[in-house]
Amino acid sequence: MPEPAAWKYQKITKPMFDAPVEERLFYGRVITCVGDEVIEDGFVHLKDGKIAAVGARADAPGGIAETDTGGKTLMPGMMNSHAHLSWDGIHELSQQSMFDPPEIRAYKAAGNMLKSLRAGITLVRDLGVHNANLFTKQAVAQGIFPGPRLLVSGEAIIQTGGHTYWVCREASGADEMRRAVRDQVKGGADLIKIMACHDTLEFTDDELHAVIDEAHRNGIPITAHATYNDCIKRVAEFGIDCVEHGGSMTDETIQVLLDRKLPIVTTFSALVIQANEEIARAFGIPEWKIAERKRAVADKSRFDGLVRAAKAGVPIVFGTDAGSPAVEHDRIVPELGFMVEVGVCPDNLDALRAITARAAVLNGFGDRLGTLEAGKLADMIVVDGKPDQDLTALEKVEMTFIDGKRMH
Repeated sequence: MPEPAAWKYQKITKPMFDAPVEERLFYGRVITCVGDEVIEDGFVHLKDGKIAAVGARADAPGGIAETDTGGKTLMPGMMNSHAHLSWDGIHELSQQSMFDPPEIRAYKAAGNMLKSLRAGITLVRDLGVHNANLFTKQAVAQGIFPGPRLLVSGEAIIQTGGHTYWVCREASGADEMRRAVRDQVKGGADLIKIMACHDTLEFTDDELHAVIDEAHRNGIPITAHATYNDCIKRVAEFGIDCVEHGGSMTDETIQVLLDRKLPIVTTFSALVIQANEEIARAFGIPEWKIAERKRAVADKSRFDGLVRAAKAGVPIVFGTDAGSPAVEHDRIVPELGFMVEVGVCPDNLDALRAITARAAVLNGFGDRLGTLEAGKLADMIVVDGKPDQDLTALEKVEMTFIDGKRMH
């Protein structure tokens, strides 16, 4: 394994922000996210930062402090597996990327972590695209600012002049690709992200092999922005660990994903939200872009590859691309709703698993997070409503717990 980031050697006498871990019994309607299990009148027992027990109310232990939610839903903390905390979800991306000073990026990340916690997000997979997320992770880990669990990529790596060159780490040739990976690892990155295409394929074969191999040599996964068949198939065959966005796919490409057990993090939110004229205009989205988004959302055939992949068994995981214009970090429902509408998730319960159980597996926490089961870490939210029946209930998250600590 590589050396830890330098900040991990610092001694922290006391965190600036912390919350107590309490033993408490919660009564409510429990969605465990283990299959389709719903306990209509159940309990969750939190103790020592873990889930001690889950079950029917009649089986709850006695002598423990109680909170009866009055039939509200208890479910696992949600995970946004594709987000950009230092983008505000309001303004145009290139302008923020080129002109926000580091201090403003930090404030934006801090604000977006609070918004995430209030929305019930207990883990954010921040895919850059600059290195601000390395410092965001340090701030949370050292107790400088409260936030969700964070997995961060550092700078996204691109070929020189490649997609979003105005913010990513540019590299040319295999040696520079390896150096770019090593710099992210040195800074404390949990994974590597590459931009593998835009209108055309990017990276030479040597470059693509080098960047993937170097990530794996350092013991961390690597994910790829890949939005159409030729790119998806190429990065999968070269050894990538996850596909971001996804797009058109042949049956042959879908089989490659199945054979290699590769998930796709779909990100429909920018399309869906920017297609809403009232919302889009409030965010200053130009009329031509609104019209483009409306055509895209209406043409369900463009999502056929993703739907066929999902039905074939490719794991589909929730992500919003939060930080994009009009895609604020507390906007959860539009993505989940469209996942069901378009058919990559067959129903609401499956969509909830995409943002909990399947997300936990993708992020390396499958044995510790993602479901409400005894022995797992106490990441839980309380929702005023029944999200398995109406996803808009997720707009009313009343409590958020991480490791048994109340964060909202």
